[in-house]
This record gives sequence, C-alpha cells and structure tokens, in this order.
Amino acid sequence: MSIEGKAKEAAGYVKEEMNEHGKSPESQKKAQEGRDLRNEGRIEDGKPPKTSEPGTGTK
Repeated sequence: MSIEGKAKEAAGYVKEEMNEHGKSPESQKKAQEGRDLRNEGRIEDGKPPKTSEPGTGTK
C-alpha cells in the first residue's frame, strides 16, 4: 500500500461525504469527483473500486 494511494482514498472519501447529500447538480458533481479520486487511490493500493453511486450508502 502506498502513502499516495491512501491519501487519495482519504481525500476522495472526505469530498464524497461532504457533498453526497446535496441536491444541486454541483454537489452531485463534487461527490462524483470525490468517488473518482477515492477509486483512483484504491486502485493504486490494489483494492477494487467502489461501484455504487455516491450517497447510496452501499459499499
């Protein structure tokens, strides 16, 4: 596991969580950006990406 991958996953998680419940298109876009960053970090660390939509609460 790389430090960079863990940092990306953590930053993506925070961005996703902060914006996932917003109703505006901008909030949803930011939540998806967070999910994408989180998945990039997960892939770097050899973990499978999250495939559910941001804000669904599924893992």
